[in-house]
Amino acid sequence: MGVLTPRTVLLLLATSVAATASSPGRLASTVPDSGKDYFDFEAVQLLPADLKTLNESDAALFDFDSAESQSDNSARTLRRCKVFPGDALWPSRSIWSLLDTVTGGALVKGVPRASTCYSGPAYDAADCEYLTSQWTNSLSDPIEMLSPVYQGLTCQPTTDPSDSCTMGGYPHYVINATDVAQIQLGINFARNTGVRLVVKNTGHDFSGKSGGAGSLSIWTHNLKGLKYIESYDAPGTDWTGAAFKMGAGIQAYEIYKAANDHGLMVVGGEGQTVGVAGGYIIGGGHSPLSSIHGMAADQVLSMEVVTPDGRFLTASFVENQELFWALRGGGGSTFGVVTSVTVKAYPTIPATTSTFSFTTGGDITYDNFWKGVRAYLDYFIEHSDTGVYSYFFILPSNGQFTFLMQPFVAPNKTLEETNALLSPWFTQLNELGINFTPKTTYYDNFYEAWLGSFPLEVVEKTHVATGSRLFPRANWEDELLLNQTFDAIKASSDAGLVLIAFNMAPTLERGGNPDNAVNPAWRKAVMHALSSVNWAENATVAEIKAAREEFTYTHMQRWRDVSPGAGSYLGESDRMEPDFQQSFYGSAYPRLLALKRKLDPRNVFYAATAVGSEDWEVVTENGLPTENGRLCRVL
Repeated sequence: MGVLTPRTVLLLLATSVAATASSPGRLASTVPDSGKDYFDFEAVQLLPADLKTLNESDAALFDFDSAESQSDNSARTLRRCKVFPGDALWPSRSIWSLLDTVTGGALVKGVPRASTCYSGPAYDAADCEYLTSQWTNSLSDPIEMLSPVYQGLTCQPTTDPSDSCTMGGYPHYVINATDVAQIQLGINFARNTGVRLVVKNTGHDFSGKSGGAGSLSIWTHNLKGLKYIESYDAPGTDWTGAAFKMGAGIQAYEIYKAANDHGLMVVGGEGQTVGVAGGYIIGGGHSPLSSIHGMAADQVLSMEVVTPDGRFLTASFVENQELFWALRGGGGSTFGVVTSVTVKAYPTIPATTSTFSFTTGGDITYDNFWKGVRAYLDYFIEHSDTGVYSYFFILPSNGQFTFLMQPFVAPNKTLEETNALLSPWFTQLNELGINFTPKTTYYDNFYEAWLGSFPLEVVEKTHVATGSRLFPRANWEDELLLNQTFDAIKASSDAGLVLIAFNMAPTLERGGNPDNAVNPAWRKAVMHALSSVNWAENATVAEIKAAREEFTYTHMQRWRDVSPGAGSYLGESDRMEPDFQQSFYGSAYPRLLALKRKLDPRNVFYAATAVGSEDWEVVTENGLPTENGRLCRVL
């Protein structure tokens, strides 16, 4: 077991079944106004003095990290895997009850939303029917995620109640965080007990980062503070324009509307339900405004965060600068739990959008379809350099192909200016026999353009995996490279893979020349492209593995081969991406890794493909890349 320090003995006593828990009630203090302009929920914090209401062994469960604990050689510290349900070191029921008590009743037992579809005490046919028709609502559930394949698909909506429903990769318990103290208590508890910790905002990440079998999750979705700042004034930045401070739970539709109410706009995601101040902004965050103002991370003026040692602090241009650098692009669930973010706001601008589609068949031949797509690529630099953000799909189906633009966004462009941008390409399409009727609409402000143009995101299918690539401007500046890029994309479509792509150019200059951890590949990109593979819903494990390996190492390798040294977007990526360190972080990775090891020496935070994740693995029974297994150190 190693050296039994006094602290180790206290923890063993606290988590043993026979331990007698304290009954202290809520552990939190409301800190006085310190000029930090906290939200009310941020003023409710855990202080060292609060722990004195506990007996010594229970206090050890929630204590802050220290030099003594970092040198702890207990079984928890040295064990290969995080403590898991059924282990001797798994906290007793009374200890989980204590966690619930000290957080003020914030602890929620993880229950799969679809459990109402299965035989047992939770069965509810009416709820199951509603759930099946409203599966997009999982974003407001404490444990569901937008990419269910990474949960392990152990409890999905079904019409057969006799099927089995198990926890799989869902968190075992969740802290529904409504103040900072609850987050501090959760982090300290996970670190001191060895239980795996995960973080969920809305669960949009394509790699299932918010899941984790046998874990304790911190759910930040309900941290909904929002404050308008008419004229920002803080040391370390020359920004004196408008700003918004938003809690971690604020979603795109909320901040966009609030900004528009003040005649402003902010850089946020295209998806309406994305949690802007969560993994989106921490991972970089592309936006319909990226070709004008850069990445979402470029807009950050300050952040509040609870770090792995359980302490609550501010990261800004003058406080905790290295952490501030990392939190702007270095990825979520890595350096702490962000509770709020302050971002720049800009005067709103008009925008024109256009949606249209065309499909092979009739007068549109296969060859002419692809000639039309190739012609579009020629305009990528021109369009993105004028501020355009386009969002388009190429959908193969039964030997036919559909090109769908949904939408083409021209910020600060009139209807006439937008038509002039599109006219040369449209003329080429018409000459190829590709005729269609675009729906082009002018809006007085960005908010209405965004609201009226982008589709609502839904839960992904259970038999789909995604990968992506940031294709650099250099591929457009060389005709041979551009043709090779087109050939690689076309080959994926010919193989039956869906293409989802964005034309934009979030250069460093457009982002205000920030010093942050955003993947440098973004600064050179003019296309962010995604592809996805699917397999039969009843596929065997061997068939799924084969499909995923072919996708990652054959189809996506074509894309990597024509863009050497480029990268991929962390938030919309392949969990099996080779050399993810280079692809997702580029030259920033060594600095990020050094900071991770400094700030989180006890490995409190882990997420698939996050900084430092190469030292850990989720050990699954079937070998598939999911969260349905123990988190263990790589031997």
